[in-house]
Amino acid sequence: MTIKDTRTSCPRALAGTLTAVALLLAAPTVALAQVATPAPPAVAGAKPATVQKIKVHSVAIESNLEGESADRDVFVVLPPGYAANPKRHYPVVYALHGYSIGAEQWIGEIHAPRTIENAFAKGAKEMIVVLPDSKTVHNGSMYSSSRTTGDFETFVAKDLVAYIDKHYRTLATRESRGLVGHSMGGYGASRIGMRHADVFGALYMMSPCCLSPRDAAPPGGQGAEVLAQVKSLEDAKKLPWGLRAQLATAAAWSPNPNKPPLFLDLPVENGVARPDVLAKWAANAPLAFVDQYISALARYKAIAIDVGDRDGLKEDAGKLHAVLDRYGLKNSFEIYPGDHTSGVPLRLQDQVLPFFSQNLVFQAR
Repeated sequence: MTIKDTRTSCPRALAGTLTAVALLLAAPTVALAQVATPAPPAVAGAKPATVQKIKVHSVAIESNLEGESADRDVFVVLPPGYAANPKRHYPVVYALHGYSIGAEQWIGEIHAPRTIENAFAKGAKEMIVVLPDSKTVHNGSMYSSSRTTGDFETFVAKDLVAYIDKHYRTLATRESRGLVGHSMGGYGASRIGMRHADVFGALYMMSPCCLSPRDAAPPGGQGAEVLAQVKSLEDAKKLPWGLRAQLATAAAWSPNPNKPPLFLDLPVENGVARPDVLAKWAANAPLAFVDQYISALARYKAIAIDVGDRDGLKEDAGKLHAVLDRYGLKNSFEIYPGDHTSGVPLRLQDQVLPFFSQNLVFQAR
């Protein structure tokens, strides 16, 4: 167990955060689809990486009820030495984006490939970094398995991994695969990491959202009334961010194939709370199901969690760390100076990629 608090002060945590899915399970709020983050300066001597944009077909996403494309955009960042060393095989890190953005916007927020090139120049071993797009009509798949959205969990853990191993020179073992995500992607890393420890060997969760079961009191008032008036996907696209996040959550965790056109159940119907829907949402909260996956988590060589000191997700991230500690699982937890997004590019460069450099296997066995 390692706890590292790098704050210079300890301001009171924000009541919420205005970015990504930090408030998916809280009251609706306004957020930008993409935020501006400071770009780390280029490191002297950093060599250029190659970024490829490809399409990966996922059988797991086929025939979903929302009409999400099964052909997903994926960005592959090949390390500087990839072309020059045609016989060399590399570990792979899969990096999951947050809510309301796609993989292309995620690359902009983390300033890739510069941050990846910088990490290598500063001593991290070269690896392949894969960034899949999991944005949906409601702005986020929650990396979950749903008849409505499609099975994005299996897309990441199976279909995508199989494609990358087939088309790139990878070290195709779990010990050479890492999984990281931020916000909704951090939730995805926790969920997929727990359920697919046979696929990945090291796990990093950055400001993971949606870890706790929702309070028993469902969202009500005007928001519930507005959602009740949505009659089509086009109507849904006109909603503010917070209400779209409610629909994304429902599509992922309470799908209903018999309820067109959105094919989902909301926690309030005709002004009445639905405990059955809230129970389904709670069943998808990692802090509710983590105890079932302790043996799986014990297989990881390393697990890391980090979060900004001004991020409303700090408390739940600490709770997940405490659970891992309670079971004696090796893990690190760091609170650093920053809000939900401000520190992410530098964290990726100076913490995340070095973490995988230290904890993945870089030679064939």
